[in-house]
Amino acid sequence: MLKLYNTLTRKKERFKPISDKKVGMYACGITAYYSSHVGNMRKYTMDDVIKRVLLHDGYTVEHVENVTDVGHLAGDANTTDDKMRVSAEKQHKTMKEVADYYFGIFSKESGLLNIIPPGKFVFASEHIDEMLALIKRLDEKGYLYRLNTGMYFDTSKFKEYGRLTGSTFKKLNAQLKAGARVERVEGIRNLTDFAVWRFAEGEDMIWDSPWGRGFPGWHIECSTMSMKYLGEHFDIHTAGVDHIAIHSSNEIAQSESATGQKFVNYWVHHEFLIIDGRKMSKSLGNIYTVQHVIDKGYSPLALRLFYISGHYRQVLNFTFDALKSVENTLNGIYAFMERMSDIKNAAVNADSPEFRKRIGAERRAFFKSLDDDVNTPEALSRMHALISEANRRASSGKLNRSEARTVVKAMLELDDVLGLDLAKSTGRKAALERGVQNLIDEREIARVAKDFKKADQIRTMLKEKHHIVLEDTPEGVRWHKE
Repeated sequence: MLKLYNTLTRKKERFKPISDKKVGMYACGITAYYSSHVGNMRKYTMDDVIKRVLLHDGYTVEHVENVTDVGHLAGDANTTDDKMRVSAEKQHKTMKEVADYYFGIFSKESGLLNIIPPGKFVFASEHIDEMLALIKRLDEKGYLYRLNTGMYFDTSKFKEYGRLTGSTFKKLNAQLKAGARVERVEGIRNLTDFAVWRFAEGEDMIWDSPWGRGFPGWHIECSTMSMKYLGEHFDIHTAGVDHIAIHSSNEIAQSESATGQKFVNYWVHHEFLIIDGRKMSKSLGNIYTVQHVIDKGYSPLALRLFYISGHYRQVLNFTFDALKSVENTLNGIYAFMERMSDIKNAAVNADSPEFRKRIGAERRAFFKSLDDDVNTPEALSRMHALISEANRRASSGKLNRSEARTVVKAMLELDDVLGLDLAKSTGRKAALERGVQNLIDEREIARVAKDFKKADQIRTMLKEKHHIVLEDTPEGVRWHKE
């Protein structure tokens, strides 16, 4: 019986899908103007774990994730610039070129983290007609008004505006009015009002509309694409906690105003990742990507295990010392799997019903923990308890092959949710192979980016430090030890 914490009700609730065993799940995805950092990737990794729990519990999951390639402003104020446009101008590229490049990096790094891709990635720029149709519905129902800068949603007309935050329309506007840093758009009726269509001239990611040339607001994009693929009422919507007050609240307001029905049943919001006890900031120089982690010699699957070690609703403090400790733990798990696979005393010792019972109990406790709002720290403790039970019996010389196979089978079932590739990566040899492959992948990213200096450095490092020789062949890169 899966329970999820619902931001909408601020409590854990038993999960009941709209359509029996089929779950519609929409994830707020990347704005493809820059490389996603380790904080962003924590959210997508934990989305992946939630999906894996649903799959293990017997549900089919229709997972849709957006890619914002237009419309996401640089700040919450309605007067700021589009992140994508700013990035494109700085790089002297088109917005599509920028989006394709950073989406490519995101896809590669998601793969390295063993994240199962969504069933569908949806790009904002490919759904303009649908957005215009939704904006038209809102306009015809009287929710919009026109300013010189665009078409705005009047939040005072949505009676339940702010309920996701546990507040009200009046309280939120009073708080914003008291905030000195809020820049008021000329003519705006309420400080919580937001643009669904922004007027602009030009050709790059600019479209005609019944109201004038321009581009969509960020909030209208997620409402449009989620409802197109999952229906006007669906099960789960995930996002970061920083989206609760504005983006998620605005999605609810415009979606429910247009359809007249509930938008989403369960809102799942992920907490922040901090670095060495501080928020990530360019000024502090502490924004790291998955690539930075790899550059420092760590496995991306160690980063995945680090993410899982914290609950998705708790702030997680990232340090490289903590990551090193987690990588040692991960290598210990791989070594354990190899040890279980090497048990040879098939018929020497009789089975122990009590041992099998304890293994089964830890397995059940593992999944029970996950069904309690995806409590991954508690689930990991149950996995380590299972490992300890098996190691104790193996150390006594009593573990037979049949029991070892039972342990391996249980661990692989646990890994269906953890996603640590226990079936493919066992023991020190596999750890070496995985590390080499990660560096090869890193070199290939550098080559594609025409960073040949970095590519050569990786080749040299592999040879001098690890005695690994790379060979570029028509079939791809091959390696062997000297």
